[in-house]
Amino acid sequence: MLGRAGLIARVLLIGLGLGLADDLARAAGAPVSSVRVVARFPHDPDAFTQGLVIAGGDLYEGTGRYGQSSLRRVDLETGRVLEQVVLPDHWFGEGITDWRGELIQLTWRAGVGLRYDRRSLEPRERFRIKGEGWGLTQDGRHWIMSDGSAELRFLDPTDGRELRRLQVMEGDKPIQQLNELEYLRNEIWANLWYQDVLVRIDPSDGRVLGYIDLSDLWPADQPRRSEQVLNGIAFDADSGRLFVTGKCWPWLYQVEVVGGLPD
Repeated sequence: MLGRAGLIARVLLIGLGLGLADDLARAAGAPVSSVRVVARFPHDPDAFTQGLVIAGGDLYEGTGRYGQSSLRRVDLETGRVLEQVVLPDHWFGEGITDWRGELIQLTWRAGVGLRYDRRSLEPRERFRIKGEGWGLTQDGRHWIMSDGSAELRFLDPTDGRELRRLQVMEGDKPIQQLNELEYLRNEIWANLWYQDVLVRIDPSDGRVLGYIDLSDLWPADQPRRSEQVLNGIAFDADSGRLFVTGKCWPWLYQVEVVGGLPD
């Protein structure tokens, strides 16, 4: 978690509507890309978004907070919740990913991961995780998990056992507070907690490949609460569409990266 001074500084930046990607560009050599909004869809403003996935043409969302955590199938066009599983009140839901007909969901500090049948959302099994669960994605061989640090953990999908760790670096600087994840065309994309920016990561060595500036998504004329941080990346590999949203955001955005996605 952020120290108090760092948290206040970043909340102030969000409140002022200042983009953080310019600061990143000045501080590091990695390229910074912008986006163009293609479409905007309604999003549940009470959904504390922790994970976002498109699988089989359906949109799934994992939400957090004690007593409010859930796994949902959501109608993209209307934002309406079609089906949901509510987590026990003592579990704080975190990142989600799809895996071979299943959905996998982390919890924050309960040390528990959950497996569901993707079609029915019926719970199947639980598995143990060490430390905090934040974001989750998969590369076809492993589950990849973040815990708010600069490290990504590669897990065995059979039982959630940790196989290795990867440190994410921009030059000689570790990139901390990695949050929600998406595996996209042989790259790992991650939200950075309390920043309106995505970081593109080389999964082979943890090297930062670039940043995506999303600081213009939140309307400049609308107030923004401190918890309404960017969090949620979903890539539809079948259509090539990219979606992003945030915690308690009223909108989900389809965006295009200026200059295009990686091949």
